[in-house]
Amino acid sequence: MIEQVELYLQQLLIALNIGNWVANFALVLFITLLLQLMWRAFTKKTQKIIERTTNQWDDIAWFAVWRPMNWLIALMGGSMALRVVAESEDLLISNYLPLVQKISILLLVGWAFWRLVNKAESTFVDHDDKDTTTVTAMAKLAKLSVTTIIILSVIQTLGVSISGVLAFGGMGGLVVGMASKDLLSNLFGALMVYMDKPFKVGDWIRSPDKSIEGTVEDIGWRITRIRTFDKRPLYVPNSLFTQIIVENPSRMSNRRIKETFGLRYSDISQVEKIINEVREMLQNHAEIDNKQTLIVNFDLFNNSSLDFFIYTFTKTTNWVAFHEIKQDVLLKVAHIVEQNNAEFAFPTRQLHISTEEKVALS
Repeated sequence: MIEQVELYLQQLLIALNIGNWVANFALVLFITLLLQLMWRAFTKKTQKIIERTTNQWDDIAWFAVWRPMNWLIALMGGSMALRVVAESEDLLISNYLPLVQKISILLLVGWAFWRLVNKAESTFVDHDDKDTTTVTAMAKLAKLSVTTIIILSVIQTLGVSISGVLAFGGMGGLVVGMASKDLLSNLFGALMVYMDKPFKVGDWIRSPDKSIEGTVEDIGWRITRIRTFDKRPLYVPNSLFTQIIVENPSRMSNRRIKETFGLRYSDISQVEKIINEVREMLQNHAEIDNKQTLIVNFDLFNNSSLDFFIYTFTKTTNWVAFHEIKQDVLLKVAHIVEQNNAEFAFPTRQLHISTEEKVALS
C-alpha cells in the first residue's frame, strides 16, 4: 500500500511538472498535513457515532486503530518527503527507506493489536467481575502471541531466515528448559490455575498444608500474589499449587454457626423447654437458611454443666454480616435461657463433708 501511495504522489508531482526538490518536498508535506487534518475530522465524527452505540467491540476496535492510523499517515508522508530529498541529492539513505518503511508498518500493526488487547482486557475486566482471571490470562497470551509474530516478521523483513531462527530456538529452548526447570514448572502451574480455576483474582483462599491465607491480588505466569489479612503481600510460586490442597472459602454457599452452651445441673428441668425455644427461634430467624441442616440438641452431661449445642447455617457468606447474625443468635439464646430462670454454668466444685468430719473440725 505504501508503494502505491508513493507511486501516486510521484505521478502527481510529474503531472504538476514540479522539478525543484524543495517544492516537491513542500508539496508532500502539505499533502501529508491535509491528510492528517482530514483524518482528525473523520476521527471526531466517528468517535461521536461510536459513543452512541451499546456494542463494546466497536469502541475496542476504534481505540486500537485510530492512533496507529494517525502515525501511519505521518510515516507515509515523512518517508515520501525523505525519498524526494534523497533521490534529488543522490543520498545513500534512499536505499534503506523501503526497509525502514516496512519495519515501521509492522511495528504500527503490532501496536494496533496491542492496543486492541489492552482495551478489550480493561473493558471486560470492568464489566465481568466474575471471571477476571480468565480475561487477564487470555490477554497475556494474546500479547505474547502478537509480540512473537511481530518480532518474527521483523526478522524476516531484515532478510534472516525464520526457519533457521526457529530451529535454533528449538535447540536453545531445550537447553534453557533443562536449565530453568523451576521456571517452567511455575509456568505450567499458572496454566493449570487458569484452566482448572480453583480460584480467581479477588478470592479468599487458604491452604491447610502451608501457611497460606489471604486474598488473591494477581495471578502471574511465575508467581501468584496474595494479600494476607494483616495486609502483607505473599508471593507464592505457581508450581506449589499443583502440590498442595487449596481451600476457597469465597465459594462457600453458606456460613456455619456451631456453638455449645452449658447450663447448671440445677436447671435440668428447664433444659428441654430451652432447647425447643432455641430451635423455634432459629427456624423463624430471617437470616438462617432453613434449607440447610439445623440441629439443636442436648449433648452431654459435662463435669460442671448440662451441654446442648446448635448447628445451623446463615444465608449470607459475607464475613462481617455473618458475625452480626451470629451475635444476634447468641444474644437471643442468652435471652431464652434468662426467660426460663436458668443460668449458664461455669466450672464449679462441691465438697461434701461427713458428720464425723464436721465434729472433728469443730
